[in-house]
Amino acid sequence: MTGEDDSAGEHSDADSLDAELVRRYNGGETIESLAERHALSYRRVRTILLAAGTTLRPPKIPLPPTPPGLVNAYLAGRSIRQLAAIHGMSYNQTRRILLAEGVVLRPRGRQ
Repeated sequence: MTGEDDSAGEHSDADSLDAELVRRYNGGETIESLAERHALSYRRVRTILLAAGTTLRPPKIPLPPTPPGLVNAYLAGRSIRQLAAIHGMSYNQTRRILLAEGVVLRPRGRQ
């Protein structure tokens, strides 16, 4: 075996790892889980995915637990801004929680 054969084998292994990372990411795994599974850094996995032309999903922003009564108060007529102030959250966070709970939001402004 020559040195060229060895480098070709290493290149092939890297290509198969890259393909597996892309396949698993497109299958729903996160960059974090792929990095842990293959003992790579987050940055390395992300770089491999981008180099392969993979469209990255936006990061999921973890939401706090839904405060008791939040959904019912909104459905009863309270505004998102009022609920945000009552529960000490931002407008966007309150809105995301309502959407995650399946609430259909009212049109903006007073109608």
